[in-house]
Amino acid sequence: MSTEMNLEELKAKHHELEVAIEVENARPMPDASKLASLKKQKLKVKESMEHLS
Repeated sequence: MSTEMNLEELKAKHHELEVAIEVENARPMPDASKLASLKKQKLKVKESMEHLS
């Protein structure tokens, strides 16, 4: 049960990061370093999700 809950939390975090990336990209002058950081975080979350699956 805790693995399922953890996986759901990771999915939610992954989605939050995806939205944050979209918002940053929609800005007239996106911050490249912020985008890189968000993308790295998203990748780490994805890797954690794959590890639990």
